[in-house]
Formats: sequence, structure tokens, C-alpha cells
Amino acid sequence: MISFRDFALRRGERLLLSQVDLALHAGWRVGVIGRNGTGKSSLFAAIQGEVEADRGDIDVPNRVRIASVAQETPALSDPALDFVLSGDSRVYEVIVAEREAVEREDWEAVAEAHHKLEELGGYDATARAGKLLHGLGFSADTHERAVKEFSGGWRVRLNLARALMTPSDLLLLDEPTNHLDLDAVLWLEQWLLKYPGTLLMISHDREFLDGVSTHTLHLHEGKAKLYVGDYTAFERQRAEHLRQQQIAFEKEQAERAHLQSFIDRFKAKASKAKQAQSRMKRLAKLAGTEAVRAERSLRIDLPVPDKLPHALLRLVEADCGYGAHTVLHGASFILEAGDRVALLGPNGAGKSTLVKSLVGELPLLAGERSGHPDLRIGYFAQHTVESLREGAKPIDLLGEIAPGVATQQLRDFLGKWNFPGDRAFESVDGFSGGERARLALALIAWRKPNVLLLDEPTNHLDLDMREALAEALADFDGAIVLVSHDRHLIGLVCETFVRVADGVAQAFDGDLDAYASWLRTRDSSNDGKAKPAAAAPAAAPAPAPAAPAPAGKNARKVNPVKLAAAEKRVAELESKLHTLDMDLADPTQYAGGGDNAAELSRQRDQVAAELAQAEADWMALYETA
Repeated sequence: MISFRDFALRRGERLLLSQVDLALHAGWRVGVIGRNGTGKSSLFAAIQGEVEADRGDIDVPNRVRIASVAQETPALSDPALDFVLSGDSRVYEVIVAEREAVEREDWEAVAEAHHKLEELGGYDATARAGKLLHGLGFSADTHERAVKEFSGGWRVRLNLARALMTPSDLLLLDEPTNHLDLDAVLWLEQWLLKYPGTLLMISHDREFLDGVSTHTLHLHEGKAKLYVGDYTAFERQRAEHLRQQQIAFEKEQAERAHLQSFIDRFKAKASKAKQAQSRMKRLAKLAGTEAVRAERSLRIDLPVPDKLPHALLRLVEADCGYGAHTVLHGASFILEAGDRVALLGPNGAGKSTLVKSLVGELPLLAGERSGHPDLRIGYFAQHTVESLREGAKPIDLLGEIAPGVATQQLRDFLGKWNFPGDRAFESVDGFSGGERARLALALIAWRKPNVLLLDEPTNHLDLDMREALAEALADFDGAIVLVSHDRHLIGLVCETFVRVADGVAQAFDGDLDAYASWLRTRDSSNDGKAKPAAAAPAAAPAPAPAAPAPAGKNARKVNPVKLAAAEKRVAELESKLHTLDMDLADPTQYAGGGDNAAELSRQRDQVAAELAQAEADWMALYETA
């Protein structure tokens, strides 16, 4: 049990939390919610002993084993599987000892390691680590890839897998669904439901909270209040609590007015002095119930498009990819006014590639892209938030896309997006991720697009902002293509679903619940074993089965040493090619002008050429035999 007694916490001069008195019991799954800046991450740091309380106590039993997700991943040469395995440090030490004993042929040490593994229940540790990697989207051929070779988003997943691998009684997860695709979010939800310990998770994903949490801890205006139930139950209870508080306030105000009226009328009369004195005491004892403050509601206004033709944008038999690397084959896509399309599928399968192709940012490798002359696209990419120019101010960024518009008109527009007054003149360097995302959406809205292509727009947004975005998109008259792991947003906005995987984009017949059921059925039928990456069709084909040596008395045998070396070279190049394919499918590689992607594409062309030569050399061993 974790208990807080008159707990208070500051960040610099700012009081984040005060007078917190509550207890969290073993086995609870607690969703920690609140607007950005209310102290959620600081509360986690206090539980882990990284910061001290400014007042009061927080009691975490010494015997409790705590696991959390590391914020950074060092550039290690260790394979991904070993990195995840090392989360269970005791088991991993024994596994490493066993490997070293086998190398030096110390069979007594090997037997001792096996005995320790049996004591620790660690025989299935490697399988468990593999299942964690598979569930979080890592294909089997990436398990031996060095940690340092993964991009930032994939390293975040590695850290999450390592935390899940760590034996713990208390698991702390801070925004665990960020950097995950919907497939991985659904898998994580099922894994956490089976977690036997106490779970505290900060999240702005209401569907995820509803699916996992048994309790909700709400941080608001320096207070922390615990509610029984998931996020939906919290909303219902909070609304009722606020209603009752307002009723109590109005009743008390009426009583105050009545008492004060009596006192004012009769305090000077001797015959009523005692009664007036009694009412003055009663007035002083009233509880002082606070009025319900109307929380500042966030609202997003997406301007009505100037023109809204029926047929807006289409792809016909399009091959989408980068250079010689084809990610999607034969994609056909038609967008008409009012269409709301959600792209489903694992990361790296081509969702972002398809969006970039629709935007026109990526030239098609084959096929046709056409748009109406009045087409106006609003595009939010995963790297949009990070690409806002350093040192720039909202008013300047808006002025760049609205030359000649009066400053007051720009300020009025930014005010509607919750950048009032001086906020419009502050540097974006001091903005939170959520504020940057809101600004990026405002810049898109100014252009009055009739097509919105949104790739993970909610990653930095809190619950209130996500709700406002969902309402605005639901009222939008144009067409929408949405990539998101937020099921609540998808469910409110989208009506059509397209699954992008295995090199193709195909319509999915069903809703999100059906998609979740389909994923669970697929994974269970696969017995948790990893499948090849969804983008695998783009990789070079595997070599054909070895051709038999020519028959006859003059036939020569293939040199087994040369054959083994040739096969090893082909396998190494295939693995390297697939690694580059995964990196090219990562949208973060295209930030900052896409220089990283251009270099990766150059490297891929070179490796593909080396692979073609290696395969030719491999086949030549048979042809010359």
C-alpha cells in the first residue's frame, strides 16, 4: 500500500500539490489524470524517491519492487532481446554466465547455471522477452539488432518492453501509449490486465484508461482526489460531485443572506439583540462552501473551407515508397467531401508513407495521383511539432503564412486557439509539447483546408485538448484521413477503416471493436510467435532453394566452405536491408528537411546492389560446379 499524509510538492516556486491524504492499495490499476503541468510526472518521481516532499509524508514499503520506463536509452551494442532480458537482472546474469560457461566448455558451470535458472523460474525468460518485443511491434529478425541501431521511437518501445520484463510489485507508466500504434496499444492493454501488481499510469487516452484502470486519481488545482472506477466512471462521479457542491453553495448563500438580513434589521434593537447575536454566531459557523468554478473549456474552431468540391483527391494503382524501396503496392484511394478514413495497422507498415503520398510530399513510384483544382490540404505530420522554428513566436509563424493581414486579426485568431494576449508573442521554445501541437493545428486551420491529413495529432495533447479536437473534426465539412492510436478520437471522427499492412492498403470491414477482436484472434492463432515485419514485401526476396549440383561422373562438388561463406553474406545483407527498410518507414527520419531519409535511401540502394551481387556469386558456385 502507498499512503500520502498531508503531502505537498513544489516545482521551484510553484506549488503543484498540497494537503494530499489518500491510500493506494495493492492490486489496484490507477489511472493518473489531469491537465499538463498539474504534477503527474513529479508525483511519480516522489514515489520513486527521486524528489522529496515539501511537506508531509509519502510511505512506500521498502520491500516493494518498483519498475518504470527509462526516459533515455544509451547507444548500446547489445541486441534488443538481451536489452529487454536485462530488465530481469538476476535471470539475465545467470543466462550470461551460462553462455560464457558454454564458450569455455565448463560443463560444471553450465549445470550450475541451469540449476539457478530453475530456482529463479527463468527458463522461459527468453521466450517472455521475445513475446514482449513481438507485442510491441518488433519483428523476429530485429531481435538480434543492436539497440543503438534503432531510431528514437523504437528505443522508447524497447524501454517499455524492458520495464514490463522487470519483476515488480509496482509498475509506473508515464504516457505508455505515446509512440505506439493502435495494434501495440491494444496488445499492451491486454498485457496490463494480467499484471498482478499495482499499476499507476499517466495517460491522456480515455479508451485505454477505460480498458485498464480500476481507480482514477485526478490532479486538479493543487489537489488530488481518488475516484473508484475507470475514466468514464470518474467523469460521471465528478459531474455529480460538482452538481451537489453547487447546490450546497447556493443553499448556503441563501441562508447567509437570510441571517445577514435579520442581523442588519435587529442588531440595534435591545429586544432582539440576543437573537441577533445568536444568528451572528450561526453565520460565523457556516462551512464556507465554494462555488463551482467554471473550468476554462477548450474549443477548437476549424474554419469552413472556401470551396468544397465533391471529388477531392485520389490515387490509382499507386506504388508508394522511397527511391527504389516500395512500401505499398497498387494502392487505390479516393477521397470525397465528407469522407472520414482511419488508417489502421502496425508502425512501419506504410501508414505514414501513404499519407505522404496523398499529400504529394513523396512522388509515386508508379500509378497516378490526381486532385481537384480547388484541393487545399492541411497536413499534420508526426514531426510537425518538433519542426516549429526555434525562437519563433506564434504571431510571427502565423504572419508568415498570412502576409498583409492585420496584427489584431492574427491575435484574434490565435486567441481562439488559446494563445491570448502576450502568449501570442512568447517564444515557442518555452511551450510544452501540447502547446506546440495546438499551435501547429492553428497554423493548419488558418489555411481553411478542405482535406485534413493527420498523422498522430494527439501525441502531445491532454484529455481536454483531445476532446476539443475530436469535436472540431466531427463538425468538419471536408474530408479527413487520420492515423492515430487514440481509439476515442477515431471512434468519434471516422466512419471508414483501411488496414495498411503486408505491402497493401485494404478496406477493413468492421469497427474498432471488431479490429481489436481480429487482432487478438490473429495473435492467439500465431501462439505469440513473431511474424515477419509488415513491410517485408519491400525487402529483397530470399534466395531460391539451393540448386542441386550437376549429375554425372564429371560433376564436381560445391566447396562447402565457400558455400557457407556465400550464404552467410547473403543473410547478413538481407538483415541489413530490412534494418534500413524499418528506418525508412519511421516518420521521424523525415524531420529537418529529410536529410536522414535521403542518406538512408542512398545506403539502401548500395546494400541492395551488394545483395544482388552476393546472390549472383552464391548462384555462380553451382553454375561453375
